[in-house]
Amino acid sequence: MKFLSFTDHGQPRLGVLTDAAKVIDLSTLLAANPDHGLAFIPVNVNQLISLGDEALARISACLQAHHIAEQDLPSLDDVELLPPLQMTKNVFCVGRNYREHIIEGNLARGRPAEEFPKAIEFFSKPPSAVVGHGANVLRHADLTNSLDYEVELAIVIGRRGSNISREDALQYVFGYTIVNDVTARNLQQLHGQWLKGKSLDTTCPMGPVVVHHSAIENANDLAISLTVNGELRQSDNTASMIFSVQTIIEQLSAGMTLEPGDVIATGTPKGVGFAQNPPRCLDVGDVVSASVQHIGTLTNTIVA
Repeated sequence: MKFLSFTDHGQPRLGVLTDAAKVIDLSTLLAANPDHGLAFIPVNVNQLISLGDEALARISACLQAHHIAEQDLPSLDDVELLPPLQMTKNVFCVGRNYREHIIEGNLARGRPAEEFPKAIEFFSKPPSAVVGHGANVLRHADLTNSLDYEVELAIVIGRRGSNISREDALQYVFGYTIVNDVTARNLQQLHGQWLKGKSLDTTCPMGPVVVHHSAIENANDLAISLTVNGELRQSDNTASMIFSVQTIIEQLSAGMTLEPGDVIATGTPKGVGFAQNPPRCLDVGDVVSASVQHIGTLTNTIVA
């Protein structure tokens, strides 16, 4: 199932996206059917995760028991989407996880082309940077002249755990979403550490949905791409990641507790703007669409 968060007359709602890209208001459906057996009615994906696996089975049974005419449902573009997760948790990120992206970045910075990381490079983005599908991304012209894009597959953690083995890692995954790791390149370089350049307001678009892990056969083999104003800039497959989903969870959780609702962006493929000659950075009016196979497309517009 594909879950999303949206508002209806100012009230938060949990939705399910159908195969026809129609939105079922799951919160309202459950409220109208009190025999659902849930401890409470979730209004966002975080609350859904907290209810555990049994809740998913009950929700699936409720959907099957109540036939819903899809022609009467709103489409994804007709609802006011929120970020799929109401971010009170962490947004962890992986840097330099695709071989060709590392090479392009090294060459752009005047480094040896094949200087690869010996361990996973972790950083984070604050919850305040998160926005949803369709939201505007600020240009931040007073701070940067090198705003860049990075499409990334993101893991959504479903269970609390630490020191998680690679073999057990997928048992801690609730599902997957898309993150566009928008970056102010000049700030990234100026401050040495990546946090500031990765953390400006609105620079963590996320969504449009969270796909439950049962719908993704292999997260390490998904087509991933990004366009700017319809022009293809990035195109690859998560099979090109140096560190797999399982390895990322294993290394990040070593001595450190992951919580339900935590998000881990897994790195971006080649084709970023700063590495092109000349650099091609984002500007006001640009429409950026980040896509991952079996999840969907996350679209945002750059504004002043």
